[in-house]
Amino acid sequence: MKYFVSPYNDSVDLKFPKDITIYDTTMRDGEQTPGVCLRPSEKLQIARKLDELGIHQIEAGFPIVSEEEQRAVKGIVDEDLDAQIICLSRTKKEDIDVALDCDVDGIITFMATSDLHLKHKFNMTREEVLNMCMGAVEYAKDHGVFVAFSAEDATRTDLNVLKDTYKRAEEYGVDRIHIADTVGALSPQGAEYLVKEIRKDIKTGIAMHCHNDFGLAVANTISGFLGGANAASTTINGIGERAGNTSLEELVMSLRIIYGLDLGFNIKHFYEISRLVEKLTGVSVPDNKAIVGRNVFRHESGIHVDAVIEEPLTYEPFLPELIGHHRKIVLGKHSGCRAVKAKLDACGIEVTNDELCKIVDQVKKSREKGKYINDELFNKIVRSVRSMADL
Repeated sequence: MKYFVSPYNDSVDLKFPKDITIYDTTMRDGEQTPGVCLRPSEKLQIARKLDELGIHQIEAGFPIVSEEEQRAVKGIVDEDLDAQIICLSRTKKEDIDVALDCDVDGIITFMATSDLHLKHKFNMTREEVLNMCMGAVEYAKDHGVFVAFSAEDATRTDLNVLKDTYKRAEEYGVDRIHIADTVGALSPQGAEYLVKEIRKDIKTGIAMHCHNDFGLAVANTISGFLGGANAASTTINGIGERAGNTSLEELVMSLRIIYGLDLGFNIKHFYEISRLVEKLTGVSVPDNKAIVGRNVFRHESGIHVDAVIEEPLTYEPFLPELIGHHRKIVLGKHSGCRAVKAKLDACGIEVTNDELCKIVDQVKKSREKGKYINDELFNKIVRSVRSMADL
């Protein structure tokens, strides 16, 4: 077996859309993580890896921001990847023109729709805002590219206003509408309800763009799919503003293993691309980060280690090799004889049972003194115990 999850998952009859599109925004919304700035060459590295992964669309950036950003987006387009290359544009002709000059396959244009945002960001009536949005959609569609319209702060917008906005966008030929949970204020139940309500009036594609302020971005995205959405934005490692965005690796692996929905991604690249994005952005992956965290397949507790050595799936829901990760037995306060014996075997060291017990005891005492049991210290402990045995 490569994975083993709860059989109760199959007890619920769930209906997902036939075709789901995942577009990755690591290089746009992910780059809006405070302190992150990706150079064109770095963006290209990430884009190539995303393409190896099999991502459907890459949101390569926000071209109007700077000339370097334009070079980055154009460089990714020129790479001729299998993924569609899209970018972000405000609802302004000059933004769209710059994006078109980069030869992208499509754009996402956006505007806030909630009363809160309208009151504090714009000196315009709602009708004026709507006209600006539809003008942008129409202008972009006239140039023959894929066009998505995103309602910023959609999940705190009056439902009738939201429906009217999306219906107008559909009338103007938009290819997909985006539900932006801008501050992560949605619940999974609210996500499914909202999408179902919008789906009553909208036939075009619906995408979920979820933020993770309450740790619910992945759950909200999945609930959106169950409500009828058929696309979602993600970022590698879940990076992004504040608490970040929907994590690509968490979403894809949850769908594949928990829900049995395989989107066709080359998941063996997940750990590699996670480490690449960590390196290029300087945003550390927490050790306990789901799927790609360093601790996900590290074991110390003696009870756990004994079982994992016998059968990894006793304490792992899937094998690390599936995503290019690796298992590691960590020695420490909670280690038992079997863990230490496994380490000794890996080092090609034979000891007596008495020596083994003494090594285990020294490992525990060293860790309790605050020392990390690396290879150097472990070998020192072994030499010490064996030298005492020779006396």
